[in-house]
Amino acid sequence: MTPSPAAPWLFLFVSLVGAAFTATAVLRIRRISYLIVPYFFGAWLTGELAVHHVAWQAIATVVFVALGALDAWPGWLGLAITVTSWAALAIFHQLAGVTGAVFDAALDHDLAEADGPTSAGVPFRRIARPFKFPVRGVERIRNVAYGPHGRRNQLDVYLPLAADGAGPFPILFQIHGGGWTIGQKDQQALPLLYHLAARGWLCVAANYRLSPRATFPDHLVDVKRALAWTKRHAAEYGGDPSFVVVTGGSAGGHLAALVALTANDPEYQPGFEDADTTVQGCVPFYGVYDFLDRYGERGRASMTSFLGRLVMKSSPETDRDAWEKASPIARVHADAPPFFVIHGTHDSLAYVEDARHFVRALRGVSRHPVVYAELPGAQHAFDIFHSRRSAYAVDAVTRFVERLRVEELARRASGAVPRDAAAPGRTPTRAAAGRA
Repeated sequence: MTPSPAAPWLFLFVSLVGAAFTATAVLRIRRISYLIVPYFFGAWLTGELAVHHVAWQAIATVVFVALGALDAWPGWLGLAITVTSWAALAIFHQLAGVTGAVFDAALDHDLAEADGPTSAGVPFRRIARPFKFPVRGVERIRNVAYGPHGRRNQLDVYLPLAADGAGPFPILFQIHGGGWTIGQKDQQALPLLYHLAARGWLCVAANYRLSPRATFPDHLVDVKRALAWTKRHAAEYGGDPSFVVVTGGSAGGHLAALVALTANDPEYQPGFEDADTTVQGCVPFYGVYDFLDRYGERGRASMTSFLGRLVMKSSPETDRDAWEKASPIARVHADAPPFFVIHGTHDSLAYVEDARHFVRALRGVSRHPVVYAELPGAQHAFDIFHSRRSAYAVDAVTRFVERLRVEELARRASGAVPRDAAAPGRTPTRAAAGRA
């Protein structure tokens, strides 16, 4: 290539851009007002795609060196910045490797899984192709209607075709996130859905009505309607309607927790009050558990204005009871099903302190296991595509739900009463958050 006199300065600029992306992943920043969204995307994509980030920087470095970037001091400064950025990303990538040990410790401590398997290694081919989701032996049935609200009342079914052993298949029910205002059923948790379906789980992912057109609890009503539909039609797909685990991320984690904590509550089942909406487990990822921010963790980054304007259509001052009912931390009770709460320390959208308070409150009253894994360095939405962290998360969730399934089958074989989230037709009592 013919050297360019502008190459050293251009290389310095590109190196600074790459270093800025690295900084977003490594640094834990939250209260930056309107910059929080671009910061989140930079931190999320750089942190979970660290290997790919280094790869594009390496290619850019080779090109700029060939163009004469090292013929002047700005180029050498750019090279120093780039190498430092690579070193920081390498360390951060190693931090993701700790995730497996964190999950192991959480499952051993909170689920008494001392004799269970430890996290497996992460195949490099999975990290190298982060957006390759479909796997052999799984059929995806799209856009099945479950309610009257068009595309927002459709779900996808992930049907195991080559699973070990015969059915009926246990069921995973997935709720997408998106701040209650955006999102689609086919955009999130795909690594987990395909993995479990390949292992003999019937997986269902549902849409629901979104704000600002929808007002809470419309979102919750829809996912409960979808859950009721899933139980009613499970046998048609080979599923076991008596064993369902609900999961979701972000707003989906919030709704998953409410589904688990408000089983069979007729307030959220208009027109299908008698439907069974119990679940046998709940796995919320980086959820929002307290609309009222009663512990003051968010400060000036409060979600109150956003929630009041778009989701709740009211304020805590004028309708506090509705805001309490919308907060999973205010709905904890002794008959809550087993929970596996997963959250990252670097989450800039849903604060990790919120998860800690929720877990403390739930553990204070629940008769069933409450597993909590706090992942160092993990940003919001870390599990959406294949990465080192998401692979460990898929492995850990698989161990959790399959352990619940084994225990449930053992109870049935012994003639014991199945462990349900709540007795059919009963509204769970709401415990004060202060009982943590």
